[in-house]
Amino acid sequence: MTQIAKKNEDSLRGFLYALAAYILWGFLPLYMKALAHVPPQEVIAHRVLWSLPIAALVLFYQGRTADLRLAFRTPSTLLMGAVTATLISVNWGFYVWAIGAGHTLDAALGYYINPLFSILLGAFLLQERIAPLQKIAIVLAALAVVILTVDLGRLPIVAIALTFSWGFYAYFKKQLPIGPNQGFTLEVLLLTPLALGYMLYLYLTQGGHFLMGNTTDTILLFGCGIVTAVPLMFYANGAKGLRLSTIGVLQYLTPTMILLTAVFIFNEPFGPARMIAFPMIWAALALYTLSMFRDRARKPAR
Repeated sequence: MTQIAKKNEDSLRGFLYALAAYILWGFLPLYMKALAHVPPQEVIAHRVLWSLPIAALVLFYQGRTADLRLAFRTPSTLLMGAVTATLISVNWGFYVWAIGAGHTLDAALGYYINPLFSILLGAFLLQERIAPLQKIAIVLAALAVVILTVDLGRLPIVAIALTFSWGFYAYFKKQLPIGPNQGFTLEVLLLTPLALGYMLYLYLTQGGHFLMGNTTDTILLFGCGIVTAVPLMFYANGAKGLRLSTIGVLQYLTPTMILLTAVFIFNEPFGPARMIAFPMIWAALALYTLSMFRDRARKPAR
């Protein structure tokens, strides 16, 4: 029986899911700032541990647990899952540290640059063509990084680490032969033994913050699973119902919210170098978006 191909168009359901994910990510610095006194590795351990039951419940509800069992019987899938699990934990680590240490603007910069870095990854690893406007956008972003490097006297390590870790995570995530929810569950399952081992160490040395007398810390650490798993799963379900161009525009919402939070709530300095560099990044993203829509307009309708 001939199947009718799904139209590549936006759905309201997909838009609302993706919008909710990006807004939740935009508010995440406020949550992580409340945990600034907790070491990043402890926060990450709780993000892993409390994400697992949420992810598992979603898979049980969807009836997709067989995919996960098959993944554990497939060495290549397990290896790729280990790679993506490592990259997402590195990304989380830099992000949590940046918020707590007063480098929220650097986090925003990293997520602004990420779409342009993805273009470079596509060119080098997948031999994808870079459009002329995209080349200009990449040059602008690179110049912005140079300006910040000269001003700081060093590379903006946090921004670059977040860009690289998330960019490679997204690239390798596409290589996982299972769905996004199954992939996320696989990642947290692989990280769980490390998280449990670290939590046991904290318990034995009485160096942790969970169930140690401060009820607020305990609630916030337990809630790390919700603020980690829910936006990721919202995004996974939203992306299936949206065009890539729509996702490409929506993704700027999160770093913009992070930037506004950094400047107006955390009172991080937005000095002269950033006043030059950030508009250059915004101009680069505008060119990237224009190129994306032009490319889509050239493709014949099917």
